[in-house]
Amino acid sequence: MSTEHNKKVVVGYLETALNAKRPADAVTAYVGPRYIQHNPQAPDGPEAFVAFVEGFTGQFPDTRIEVKRVVAEGDLVVTHSLLTVGDGDRGTAAVDIFRLEDGRIVEHWDVLQPVPETAANDNTMF
Repeated sequence: MSTEHNKKVVVGYLETALNAKRPADAVTAYVGPRYIQHNPQAPDGPEAFVAFVEGFTGQFPDTRIEVKRVVAEGDLVVTHSLLTVGDGDRGTAAVDIFRLEDGRIVEHWDVLQPVPETAANDNTMF
């Protein structure tokens, strides 16, 4: 699959799971036969992903992800996003790394950092 195709898969996955609040549909449409998870708060497997997102969005129903940039090389796709849980939330800067096989997501890593109120420079997190 092309890197452009892989980028569309990953963005579609995030949009469907988090913004549309349909993680089961995201898994059906975009995840491969296995889902290896490297986030220490979430277990392996597509069913675990669905349960994790349903629990998170159940607790924070106004959760939104705004993908700011997408970079792809080979079978890896990286997103840099702003994750918020409601109005007034400064949010969390998220870098997600996905590995795809045959155009479907099979592995995930992430790095999360709260967006601070102040910074030592005039640059934003994005």
